[in-house]
Amino acid sequence: MKTPTDFTKLMTNYLSSYLPLQRNVSSNTISSYCDTFRLLLTFLRDKKSKNIDRLKVRDFSPELIRDFLLWLEQERACSISTKNQRLAALRSFFKYVEVECPEHMLLCQQIVNVPYAKKEQAAVNYLTVKEMTNILNQPNQATAAGRRDLCFLSLLYDTGARVSEILNLKARNVRLDDPAKVILYGKGRKLREVPLLPNTALHLERYMQEQRLTAPENLNRVLFVNRQGNPLTRAGATYILQKYVQMADVSGHISPHVFRHTKAMHMLESGINIFYIKDFLGHEDISTTEVYAK
Repeated sequence: MKTPTDFTKLMTNYLSSYLPLQRNVSSNTISSYCDTFRLLLTFLRDKKSKNIDRLKVRDFSPELIRDFLLWLEQERACSISTKNQRLAALRSFFKYVEVECPEHMLLCQQIVNVPYAKKEQAAVNYLTVKEMTNILNQPNQATAAGRRDLCFLSLLYDTGARVSEILNLKARNVRLDDPAKVILYGKGRKLREVPLLPNTALHLERYMQEQRLTAPENLNRVLFVNRQGNPLTRAGATYILQKYVQMADVSGHISPHVFRHTKAMHMLESGINIFYIKDFLGHEDISTTEVYAK
């Protein structure tokens, strides 16, 4: 029986224990990291003729990581954003190795210092106040589906939340007492409280009462479901949004994330302090929020 190498042990512990248990990283992020290491192992086996069963930490180098990134670009046609995403996963792993195995500290630091590829910063895509209002005026409030859609779109805009945060929102995360607010779980499962405007709170209260979501036995139910009674998916959310965007005759690619950009821009244009906007959106770094100011 082969003895596991240091790399094998570190990789297994990093993905199965360190990320989910110590760092409390979401399952989606862990899945993305697994994809990165799957691609790395494929590259090492097929392009570098490495025996991946016998890989050791000392087999890695900054040059090897750069070759891997080049392979992603040239043979897998990965975009700059995807390459940087893969590099971020590798940097995170070698920062972990640096602590677990100090004897490899220099090597790990050299790999962590491999720079991200630069890309031109795209302009933020957002809606005007008139366009936003027009979209929110489209759902038919005479139907249950229309009332659900209006509540969903209002909440998505008013909170500036990521669509996943709204889709995971449960009845117990809503506080309708004045001042109304929702409790969101963002990246890394970090919690933040977001206030609601009175009109959004009114739509939400009416919707929750109609769906019996205020009953104690239903507090663990998600807020938004499809016609089959299953939790609304990201694809379902996009379908709902696109329907009303077309009805409102708003041009351009409007995704749920554009609502988040729109809320941030409207807050900034209203003169709200950028540090408040940072906390409101759940950004870790103010530089992320400063994109809107630029």
